[in-house]
Parts: sequence; structure tokens; C-alpha cells
Amino acid sequence: MSVNLGWEYEQSAVIPYQIVAGIPQILLITSLKKKRWVLPKGLIEPGMSPQDSAAKEAREEAGIGGTVLPDCLGTYQYEKWKGICTVEVFLMKVTFQLDHWLEQGLRNREWVSVEEAVSRIKEPDLKAIIAKAPELMTE
Repeated sequence: MSVNLGWEYEQSAVIPYQIVAGIPQILLITSLKKKRWVLPKGLIEPGMSPQDSAAKEAREEAGIGGTVLPDCLGTYQYEKWKGICTVEVFLMKVTFQLDHWLEQGLRNREWVSVEEAVSRIKEPDLKAIIAKAPELMTE
């Protein structure tokens, strides 16, 4: 008897941040159905690095851009599309925020404290990655 383990997908995400009056803030967006808060993420595009692919998703999903730090902060997994998605997470120092963007009508976005971001995110491994992110944030 064969066991179907399903598909495996490689994704990348950014933790978009800014520092206001010395306090780090993280930008969260809603999922497409607006039922939960998530980070901008997506499949790693062919021919793109995980960092560049995540930056592209951030622009499309959240209308933001900036500098993606080169080092992966960690990975987490979740089930989707009858398989497992493994997501590499990177920090993005946000340098601009668009008034109009591709998925503007499909998602909400909100700047929150690190503690609030951790409380809104569902995946335990991602919560841990976000919680340790401030030590690597620079102004």
C-alpha cells in the first residue's frame, strides 16, 4: 500500500517592519477571505530568490516595498492545496507604502506592535519567528 504524502510547496514571506519613536511595528494583512491576519507571502517564483519573491508578494498583497534582509529568520509549515507549504521568513524594512496596489480591495493591512502581531498570528512556529524579529530590526 502506498502512502500519498501530498505535494510540497516552497514559499517565502516577509515580516514588514518600521520603527516609530524607537518602537518596532509590524504590518499584517488579512487573508483573502479576511478571516485571519497573515504576513505577505507566496510561492517562490521560478528564477527569483526567496527574498525577491517575498518582496514581490509584499508589493502585490500589501502595497509596500523596502529592503529585504538577506538572512532567513526561520521557517514554518502549514497545510494547503492538499500538501505542505514550507515558508522561509525574512525581515523587510519598509521604505514606502502605496496608496493603491494590486490586492487593495481583497485585503486589509494594519501596523501593529510586535506583541499584537504575535497574538493575531495562528501558526505557533511563525509566532516564535516574529517574537524574535525585533532583535534584528534596525532604524
